[in-house]
Amino acid sequence: MLIFTEQDIKQYVQLNEKALEVVEEGFTKLAKKEVVMPPIMRVDIHDENGEVDVKTAYVKGKDKFAIKVSSGFFNNYKLGLPSGNGLMMLISTKTGMPEALLLDNGYLTDIRTAAAGAIAANYLSKETINTVGIIGAGGQARFQLRALRQVRNFGKVLVYSRTAVRATAFAKEMSEELNIEVIAAKSAEEVVKMSNTVVTTTPSKEPVIQAEWLHPGLHITAMGSDAEHKQELDVQVLARADKLVCDTKAQCMRLGELHHAVEKGAVADLSSIIELGQITAKEASGRDNEQQITVCDLTGTGVQDTAIALFAYDELVKHNVGINVENKTIDGVII
Repeated sequence: MLIFTEQDIKQYVQLNEKALEVVEEGFTKLAKKEVVMPPIMRVDIHDENGEVDVKTAYVKGKDKFAIKVSSGFFNNYKLGLPSGNGLMMLISTKTGMPEALLLDNGYLTDIRTAAAGAIAANYLSKETINTVGIIGAGGQARFQLRALRQVRNFGKVLVYSRTAVRATAFAKEMSEELNIEVIAAKSAEEVVKMSNTVVTTTPSKEPVIQAEWLHPGLHITAMGSDAEHKQELDVQVLARADKLVCDTKAQCMRLGELHHAVEKGAVADLSSIIELGQITAKEASGRDNEQQITVCDLTGTGVQDTAIALFAYDELVKHNVGINVENKTIDGVII
């Protein structure tokens, strides 16, 4: 058993072109039916505004797969703590034995979630964009902006948070990091109306974006709604989209923005909804023209976790880091 610390993982696993590539490959394999991925298991801790999810997927042909436990405790910012945490375990697909423990404290989840956002934008956003909108000012908002920078050039960012001081801090930090203009907006409406591409990153339980704010050429990636009670988009946003994409249709029907729209009758025809893997596998097209309004509903998939965990494992082993815990045998039983 190899154990890797957050420090090791952050040193050798970055949000880069290769990370995007392995996550995109995961979506493609999912579309091609080369993945076994069970439904998400989740425990809600409503008293503390928290949740713990268990996600996993086996990618055919791989010698290991990941089981990930991730938490989101959304009052943590009051304690000066990140909202996301967790760890990943790699299991041998030949023997079922645990082979590695990745004590990443949610870092790999941040990487793979941001990668999915960038992949969605790469296929669905206009090629030339001037202004990016970010709704939410937490850790994932930062990762989404970094990832988007890898697939699109833009010179201006508008960020909105219901907590104004967080938006101001985000603007200062990301402006310095990316050397671009980042402005704290006064409203979500301002962000949407003034941006070409918008990413929502909140755990909101009520819509943050309204349909009347949409405009031709807009792309929205919504990644905050990963539980039945969460919702960032008014259902008419999905109804008005010219192209609606999900990471997985079945999961979004249960957890994502899509399930609200279907439940309220705003979206009735499911046949036109595309899965992101169909686009990466070239089975369906992304944006077709400059005037389309496109929306991508991301709920986070187990195949992303296995993809990023295997990538991290290979990088860490290559650099000969990690703690090797040897199994001991008593009377032929491994303990």
